[in-house]
Amino acid sequence: MQENAQTRAAQDAPLFTGHDLKTLLIPLVAEQFLAVSMGMADTLMVSSVGEAAISGVSLVDTLNTLILQVLLALATGGAVVASQYLGRGDHKSARKGASQLYTCLLTATTCMGALCIALCTPLLRLIFGAIDAEVMRHARTYFLVSAVSYPFMGVYGAGAALFRAQGDSRTAMYASLVMNVINICGNALLIYGFGLGVLGAALATLAGRMFAAAYVTRQLQRPANPMRIASLASLRPDGAYIRRILAIGVPNGLENGMFHFGKLILSSLVSTLGTSAIAANAVANTLSSLANIPGNAVSMAMTPVVGRCLGAGRREEAMRTTRTLMKIAGIGLACTNLALFLLIPHITPWFSLSAEAAALTVFVVRTFNAVSIPFWALSFTLPNALRAGGDATFTMAVSMASMWLFRVLACYVFVLRFDMGLFGVWLGMYIDWICRSACFVVRYFSGRWMEHKVI
Repeated sequence: MQENAQTRAAQDAPLFTGHDLKTLLIPLVAEQFLAVSMGMADTLMVSSVGEAAISGVSLVDTLNTLILQVLLALATGGAVVASQYLGRGDHKSARKGASQLYTCLLTATTCMGALCIALCTPLLRLIFGAIDAEVMRHARTYFLVSAVSYPFMGVYGAGAALFRAQGDSRTAMYASLVMNVINICGNALLIYGFGLGVLGAALATLAGRMFAAAYVTRQLQRPANPMRIASLASLRPDGAYIRRILAIGVPNGLENGMFHFGKLILSSLVSTLGTSAIAANAVANTLSSLANIPGNAVSMAMTPVVGRCLGAGRREEAMRTTRTLMKIAGIGLACTNLALFLLIPHITPWFSLSAEAAALTVFVVRTFNAVSIPFWALSFTLPNALRAGGDATFTMAVSMASMWLFRVLACYVFVLRFDMGLFGVWLGMYIDWICRSACFVVRYFSGRWMEHKVI
């Protein structure tokens, strides 16, 4: 009788207590802060080389984000599969899925890196068209070195996703911390010490990514880790597991790809508005990412937490935990956006912008803050709960339709028809958020996102 009572108590106990969520979220917030600060360090230090340099780096960063988001979407598929297996208690299958995630990501990132190196200049000219020769020179340098780092980002992304699937977010945080330190110290040495400019910033970023890849792989291979890869033979492709990963990863990759491809098109539109608009857009993107840190951290936690709940067959707990995480994201986003709204006039002077670019940056960031508080988490954090339930096709369809209909099309109308300049680009983005939010909220309350079979 006592044994049965203990069994029932264990079954009724939540998979993730408030303490568990706190333990998971705090390192994720720290990791996101470090990732954003690395981007800010690049932007700040490169800005000392001039507006042409910061413009070239910002354009390539948009392209890098597109490529890496598409490839690293596979990590989301792997995290969903692994977390559901762990929720079910099937550690052998979870370990097999982990090795196949490494195979997928390492293959994809290596091939893409080689392709970008081979087609560097044609790609930049195709995407960005007629930009200043000096901006193109900096962009080419930064893109070549960035492409070399893709495989290392693939390895890091796979390892970080697998640790989060286990509820361990500290390992990726430590890797991000040291990666950030390497990047900042490398920037200081190579940009200021050796005068390498954009090349120095790119090399410092590469060194940091190499370390992060090595660190998470070493930690994953510890004997006590349930996700460790037993041997190189485990990396041999296994169609059954790869299909499960791709069933989530491919729709997520297409969604991310179309989303960032749309942003890339808009970067081309921004590039026609002049160097001041390009620089203002780059700094505004960097600063707005600071305000997004709580939402991004909760987004990363949502996949393993909800995935474990659904893998264990606990649908009500999945719904309840999603609401809890959304409240945390909303409160965090309100705090960071209000802080940035007040501080932005004091931050923009750090970036050595012209008076025109600085004023434009302040205006754009403040509109972002106002719209982000009610809509950002609903647009980008909530869909991760749906993906954890295997509803990746729905989130893909909504995101792609909203992106192209409201963001891209509306931006071109606002800029070319109504001559709204850079603000027109951001206004289209806000309309896109509102549409996404409505669709994802309706889907969440319908419960249909939990009816998919992932494993």
